[in-house]
Amino acid sequence: MSTELASPPSTFSVLPFTMDAGVMSRAAIGLVVLATDQTLEHEWRQIMNLPGVAFFEARLHNSPDITPANLAAMEKDITAAVQLIVPDVPLQVVAFGCTSGSIVIGEEQVAQRIREARPGVACTTPITGAVAGLRALGAQRIALITPYVQSVNALFEDHLVDSGFDITRIATFNHSNDNEVARIDAASLRAAILATGAHDDVDAVFVSCTSLRMAALTREVEQALGKPVIASNSAMAWHALRLAGVRDALPQFGRLFEH
Repeated sequence: MSTELASPPSTFSVLPFTMDAGVMSRAAIGLVVLATDQTLEHEWRQIMNLPGVAFFEARLHNSPDITPANLAAMEKDITAAVQLIVPDVPLQVVAFGCTSGSIVIGEEQVAQRIREARPGVACTTPITGAVAGLRALGAQRIALITPYVQSVNALFEDHLVDSGFDITRIATFNHSNDNEVARIDAASLRAAILATGAHDDVDAVFVSCTSLRMAALTREVEQALGKPVIASNSAMAWHALRLAGVRDALPQFGRLFEH
């Protein structure tokens, strides 16, 4: 016969609790990130590091080869990606994180695909934010810097001209592999911006592509150039914040964040 003593019964209680607004007391923003993107989330974590502001992301399948056909193919997957972003949480804004894809698919088409999952939500893309940002800065004559091949650059030029800008300079790294574009270093970006933006026919520089690492570089290169510089990730973040009603000035990320 066992002589072990039985353990006393555990006590169990249900605890009372109250709830607050969680991490998003000021804004909840959704973000669609390309499967190949190595940069966008990293830079948004820096920019969106604001009390009460949260962003939630989902990944979307894409090819690392940046061509018009591959960019257009992403449209069919946008709605499903948005559906995965905290489905039961209200969002003020949803951002689609591909500059060239937004131009090839079309900004309005991107917004339609987003709103199939989130009816009525405010939408932005890197090119939507860039156009809004360039207008806020009062820039007309734009130098465009990209990593893209010419077939994509031509679409960019047409889109920006149709948006009312004069594209006076285009400079490209001419590289189509998105996995490698993310590794273009700060020295290369700085040299490209200073050389292309220094001309008298340039009011501002737009560095396009969510894979390019510009958030930590923008303010420094603006000061060296003496002109505004905006980039895909920061322009979209600025626009998403403003659409969500967040007006904080963040000059460490460039002149745009003073607007």
